[in-house]
Amino acid sequence: MADSTESPSTSASEPNSIPNPNPNSLIHPRREPFEHGLLPIPKLIFPDPIQTLTQLRQKLISHPRVDYATLADTLQISADHAKLVLDTLASVLHNEADPLVKAQPGEIDSVGADLHDLILFLYIQSYKKLLPRTHKDSAAVADVWPSTSAFDGYLSALSPLQLVRSNSRRFMPSQADEEAHQLSYLQKHMANILSLLAEPVEGEGEESLVLTMEGFEHLGFLIQFGEKGSEGVPLSQAAPFFANSDPDMPAVPVPAAQVHDWISQNIASALEHITERISSKENGSPSVSDQDVAMADACTSSISARVSSFIEGISKSSYVKQASDFKGSSVKVLNCHDSVIYILAPLRYATIYGCSDTTIVLGAVGKAARIEHCERVHVITAAKRVCIANCRECVFFLGVNQKPLMVGDNHKLQVAPYNTYYSDLEEHMAKVGIDTTINRWDDPLALGVIDPHDSLSHPAGVSDVQAESATSMDPDQFTNFLIPNWFGSESPGSTKANPFPLPEPYMSVQQRNQKNLHEIKQLLREAPLEENRKRELSCALHLLFKDWLYASGNIRQLYCLQGD
Repeated sequence: MADSTESPSTSASEPNSIPNPNPNSLIHPRREPFEHGLLPIPKLIFPDPIQTLTQLRQKLISHPRVDYATLADTLQISADHAKLVLDTLASVLHNEADPLVKAQPGEIDSVGADLHDLILFLYIQSYKKLLPRTHKDSAAVADVWPSTSAFDGYLSALSPLQLVRSNSRRFMPSQADEEAHQLSYLQKHMANILSLLAEPVEGEGEESLVLTMEGFEHLGFLIQFGEKGSEGVPLSQAAPFFANSDPDMPAVPVPAAQVHDWISQNIASALEHITERISSKENGSPSVSDQDVAMADACTSSISARVSSFIEGISKSSYVKQASDFKGSSVKVLNCHDSVIYILAPLRYATIYGCSDTTIVLGAVGKAARIEHCERVHVITAAKRVCIANCRECVFFLGVNQKPLMVGDNHKLQVAPYNTYYSDLEEHMAKVGIDTTINRWDDPLALGVIDPHDSLSHPAGVSDVQAESATSMDPDQFTNFLIPNWFGSESPGSTKANPFPLPEPYMSVQQRNQKNLHEIKQLLREAPLEENRKRELSCALHLLFKDWLYASGNIRQLYCLQGD
């Protein structure tokens, strides 16, 4: 099938007319593959995806599930990259019952990926992200974003592309804009995508393709439906040609052209709805259900299964959210500065974008966390996997089951072992499936500097330049991070200490520091000082402590004592 950039229309008078969809049950792109599933590996971005993936399908048709070695050999990529593909696919799959999703870290290779899901994952590696929008209030941004940086001195030596990246601060496109962009991409490529899932009718050649209900369900990797306030509708039940099928009787395959018509019409309706919503918002009358309202608090979209909570624009303050504050399974922390943000909840996905001089604690992230375009942030998280892109002078205290992924234009990053706890941490990690016996914090994997999924043009010959990796923090600089117990008896969790074992050098430093503190306390208690000398010593210690708070950035932790 060829690419189709226009949606076929069907007259209402035709016998096979497809009715307009209920406006409360619109088609949506699954955001997870586009936000957490794109890998900047040049060999995975094919000049002609349909030809390459058709050949791949033919080669692997006898391998319904694909392991690392088969994938590496077929695509001519390294074993590390093949492992990364399967690990990433597992983190963005739509079907929670799939063996790849349920597999433990050491079982992924033996389980392998479903061939159809793998093909869809590889197809969208050609997706180009939406260009960031200019911030509406550049003066306000200038006030919060640091005016000087350790990197400002070399900007004159950067290429024009790098200069644009350094100055733009990459403000995130709106949720509605991104959804429209993703739907338009799917609209253009849906004919090809369906051809990769379809089967030829026996004896009628390749021109006559049909989709079985099983093949159609794989589209759930890219699209979904949902009623307002519901948990979403299974894809086959949303389609008129498979709805109410007898589970004991195989549903009759449907012509791929009919499926394409139906999906195209639904996409057209959804795009029209988004356009009206954006227009209404720009005209000053935002809809109550608009999922793009910027808030400095958690907010939800109209579909529970697709909920993202937003924490945006926090500045010079402390901000705390518990599990009970979240109705959804993902969070986005956007454009926060000079603050401390505690997100003490079990989550599936987390995104931190455009933050500076901020400490962010992410409780437990069971699928993927992405930190992008941040400067001088400290991120503390327990997560299955972490991707760090285009960050400067940041420190990451990690409890991660997979190698931290470093992509893009990073500078002076440090990684360190996980360094905190709160009472419900172990319960939250168990809920999202994080294994505390595996911590790959010190084994980062660096990919390319240039992101081929970015809509900005890229200079020739630099796509294979490896991104800067991160260095391990000196154990002497490592400290534990104390999360205040604001909620007292309201938080009856069982976690009493850091659940991730510290490596020996870091544990030794902690023990040495505790011993030194004990000895100093003892000396001060026993020191034969007059009262005025004790007061002078106390003042000197307080001044030194204050200097350390400011120099280390730990002054931000005191924001939580100010009260709201």
